[in-house]
Amino acid sequence: MAGVVVHDFMNATKILGIVLVVLGVLGLVYGHIDYTKETHQGQFGPFTFSVTEKETRIIPTWVSVVVLAAGVVLLVVPRK
Repeated sequence: MAGVVVHDFMNATKILGIVLVVLGVLGLVYGHIDYTKETHQGQFGPFTFSVTEKETRIIPTWVSVVVLAAGVVLLVVPRK
């Protein structure tokens, strides 16, 4: 029974490592996230309107490198 728990933990660790590697590579390739944010909404008589703003968040290169390195460590370092 203990072997199953260890095996499941190793699979979860490898999955997390793969996810971190993918996120790190995406952060390095794209470098930013664009999204639209609705800021105001109103109504003037029968007319309804909303104001949206396009925003960009920059992903620092060092964050992407750290996430990528953490993923590689999780995939490469052997577990007991």
